[in-house]
Amino acid sequence: MNTLIRAVRPWGQALSDVLITDGKITGVEAHDPARPAATGDTTVVEGRGRLLVPSFSDVHVHLDSTRIGLPFREHTGGPGVWTMMMNDRQNWRNAEVPLQERVNNTLGRMIARGTTRVRSYAQIDVDCRLERFDAVMAAKEQFKGQADVDIIAFPQAGLLLEDGTVPLMDQALKAGANVMGGIDPCSLDRDPARHLDIVFGLAEKYQVPIDIHLHEPGELGVFSTDLVIERTRALGMQGKVTMSHAYQLGSVSEATTRRLIEEFAELDISMASVAPGSAGVAGQLPIPLLAEAGVRMGLGEDGQRDYWSPYGNTDMLDRTWQLAFTHGFRKDELIEHCLAIATVGGASILDPSATRLKGTAHRPGVEVGDPAELLLLDGETVASAVMDRGTDRTVIHRGKVVAEQLELV
Repeated sequence: MNTLIRAVRPWGQALSDVLITDGKITGVEAHDPARPAATGDTTVVEGRGRLLVPSFSDVHVHLDSTRIGLPFREHTGGPGVWTMMMNDRQNWRNAEVPLQERVNNTLGRMIARGTTRVRSYAQIDVDCRLERFDAVMAAKEQFKGQADVDIIAFPQAGLLLEDGTVPLMDQALKAGANVMGGIDPCSLDRDPARHLDIVFGLAEKYQVPIDIHLHEPGELGVFSTDLVIERTRALGMQGKVTMSHAYQLGSVSEATTRRLIEEFAELDISMASVAPGSAGVAGQLPIPLLAEAGVRMGLGEDGQRDYWSPYGNTDMLDRTWQLAFTHGFRKDELIEHCLAIATVGGASILDPSATRLKGTAHRPGVEVGDPAELLLLDGETVASAVMDRGTDRTVIHRGKVVAEQLELV
């Protein structure tokens, strides 16, 4: 079965007709108004002159903590990871609808807005045990025809602070979690060597990649990152480690910034950002330097209107705008690069063999041979689409339309 997308502008370029066969782009030709609108074995999608870009890849989202679609509530969290985690622990069971309904609703809304590739955290600790993991696994199964979902076994409360956490992590990986998570080896667990021994040990046991949640500031964050770099090199884990958040790795010195970027590039360590506010941006590794070095970078929405934060709305186009805005980008090339990070950049984190961004001007994902993970989007240019965040969208996963929503709610 083929799909023909008529009259679209790949990455804002010339009006084209795009042919998809067996989930891959097999033809991109100049638009021909005389081309038949339909044939027996071809489904036709009318582009109507819209932009064609890769669909979004949300590589840092907490599906298990969402309150999307529920009444707005007062934020009751306090400062620090442990305090925020305890606030979540005290409240997550008391939401107005069951957890599974919340997770499914949020993932469905993400897909409707253009996300077809997801890496979600699933909190595992002695309080929730595997309950949250099971909910994300069930949502992954329910939406398997509309999006691909990876699941991180995530020790939000640390690995060492509560007896019984590590066996639960092992159970989750055995049950299908396909990424091993870690968090703040120094400031939370206060034993970075043991924490990382467990993270890398379980990743090796189950042959899965690693995602390290790093909130640690300045020199402390660099220290933990150096330990991650050391293990990545020693264990041959190149291409299998992601640093998430990592707000302050660029705050120490220019020499440290350049060294870390060089080592990330050498060991193929990727980075996942959630486009934090200005306080977080000031210390981050610079996006243009990461792109120049070839470091894989993706974007995610983090928690979405949950017990951690009132922000997030399931729309990665909004988060793309936030990435550009918080970094002070004004040039079209850099704004468009933010969209490339949110789409193809994230896809290369999920699959290191996928096409990678090569500098801030590279715009892959809509060429012959590329997977048909696509989004039709209204906008004069790609940069203007990021600014305006229009609602006329058609979402394509594995070559098939999975969402078409002219007015998002």
